[in-house]
Amino acid sequence: MSQPLVSARGLVKQYGEFVAVDDIDFEVERGEAFGFLGPNGAGKSTTMRMIGCVSPLSAGTLQIFGMDVSTHGRQIRARLGVVPQLDTLDNELSVMENLIVYGRYFDIPRAECRRRAKELLEFVQLSERADSIVDQLSGGMKRRLSITRSLINEPDLLLLDEPTTGLDPQARHVLWDRLYRLKADGVTLIITTHYMDEAEQLCDRLVVMDGGRIVASGSPRSLIEQHSSREVLELRFTPNGDSPSGPDMSGIGERVEVLPDRTLVYADDGEAALAAVHARGVLPISSLVRRASLEDVFLHLTGRTLVD
Repeated sequence: MSQPLVSARGLVKQYGEFVAVDDIDFEVERGEAFGFLGPNGAGKSTTMRMIGCVSPLSAGTLQIFGMDVSTHGRQIRARLGVVPQLDTLDNELSVMENLIVYGRYFDIPRAECRRRAKELLEFVQLSERADSIVDQLSGGMKRRLSITRSLINEPDLLLLDEPTTGLDPQARHVLWDRLYRLKADGVTLIITTHYMDEAEQLCDRLVVMDGGRIVASGSPRSLIEQHSSREVLELRFTPNGDSPSGPDMSGIGERVEVLPDRTLVYADDGEAALAAVHARGVLPISSLVRRASLEDVFLHLTGRTLVD
């Protein structure tokens, strides 16, 4: 078997007494799209900074391209593309100038930077905006430009931290299409995201993090099969002072979860669960039977409490 592109063993990141990443193991295979999911403060971005060789390890080992990040950070960074959570473009320069300036950091000749930039702008559908000042671009265009910039050094591994946060659905789907194409061309992707549909669409495998630890790992489909029923029945009731989420549904399905706005019944057969609800004389104001999703798994594993 080929050596994993990224291999972490006992990875720890500690700030004083606070442990941000707590003894995690994972591997990323060459050519796959690998995801980190988790609520705010779970340790996803901290892990990404260690993979990006910009944050030293507190303990454990991390190898990328067969090299140790502690001793070969510069060589590893030369083969990485990084799309940070917040765009760091130079808003006063043009689109083309942003790409050329960034390419020069890798000692790529200016003429070669321009050649690559033209190809990449065509790839992300920004060729017509090459001479536009970045400050004039929409949010979706800026995000596409950030991805373009991260590819100027022809990286073997692309790190994307919340790549589509704040974008409208159309812009998100354009970015998804470009990431699909990069993966098809052999670029390995590591992604953090809060969007469950994004993780299901893009990731071959992923880990769910909570409190700095990995609580589950596998393909999106395998995680759903392991941690959820096949279907979910959503019930909504008229709020009242005593029971804002409706009557007791215990004993129906495999698991019942009461939320402020609805009750979820997890069952292999959602229609049978709904029939059982009606048999109790309970009439919700609305009901919906759907297939279980990665979001059900995520919320079951990490909880529904808001994290600041």
